[in-house]
Amino acid sequence: FEGVPNYPDFSRFWDVVDKHKISLFYTAPTALRALMKEGNQWVEKNDLSSLRLLGSVGETIKEPEWLWYYNIVGKGNCPIVDTWWQTETGGILLTPLPGATPIKPGTATFPFFGIEPVLLTEDGQEIEGNNVSGLLAIKSSWPGQMRTIYGDHDRFFETYFSQCSGYYFTGDGARRDGDGYYWITGRVDDVLNVSGHRIGTAEVEGAIGKADGVAEAAVVGYPHDIKGQGIYAFVTLMTGVDADDSIEQGIRESVKKDIGPHAKPDRLQFTPALPKTRSGKIMRRILRKIAEGDTDNMGDISTLADPSVVENLVAGSK
Repeated sequence: FEGVPNYPDFSRFWDVVDKHKISLFYTAPTALRALMKEGNQWVEKNDLSSLRLLGSVGETIKEPEWLWYYNIVGKGNCPIVDTWWQTETGGILLTPLPGATPIKPGTATFPFFGIEPVLLTEDGQEIEGNNVSGLLAIKSSWPGQMRTIYGDHDRFFETYFSQCSGYYFTGDGARRDGDGYYWITGRVDDVLNVSGHRIGTAEVEGAIGKADGVAEAAVVGYPHDIKGQGIYAFVTLMTGVDADDSIEQGIRESVKKDIGPHAKPDRLQFTPALPKTRSGKIMRRILRKIAEGDTDNMGDISTLADPSVVENLVAGSK
């Protein structure tokens, strides 16, 4: 498949599945959220009965799009294999085994064969047991793991192996729930410190996404006189849904219910689109600059799929 999922219309993926009777479908959460935003009719006009397995990769898949993927696309019949890995690991490290692993919406579940993940404290100590959170590192990987990069071994070592001696440092935070399932909570760089509470941006985004009418959210921190850091949420609504007080209230209540009152956004900005690269990654650097009011120093935005999104965001923040 070559092309984009919204041309000539929002059923492009599903037309291809129907036409070629595709059985395995693997995509990214950012594409799912973009299609979910447009409604179910684009999926339901096609015969997707050939599908037997759905996959997700590229970022944390949050519960709202997971449930849409499972119920609307897969009709409740297809296991979702949410794989966690990195280019540097050479292959999948955390993944459910389809048909064998009891699935939970939004978790990467368990380590793949031979992989030994650990959660570490900030001073590099392993955290034992379940119902714990920490830095996700790999104690035992597999032969595909990168060990250097051509021409700059020192930088590679500094990035991945210097923080925690004896471990590969992934740069992600994670929690291990009561059943031992791993949940990716976001990049460690994106963890917010709100009144002494450490909050993962992915957790807040997932909670916002559960509110009625929400298609997608991106959360960043900004300087707050009292809390140290405040929570600034950029929110995209489903097509046909307009922002109003009830939507805002629903978002804050959803976060309060899912995480707690300390994680409720201090600022909400509704936007038709988020700044994404051509590969669908949200460029959070730009969102941080807007949240901080530093809109004169955006840096390079040439890799954005649609640079005009930035102008709209800046105008909407004032």
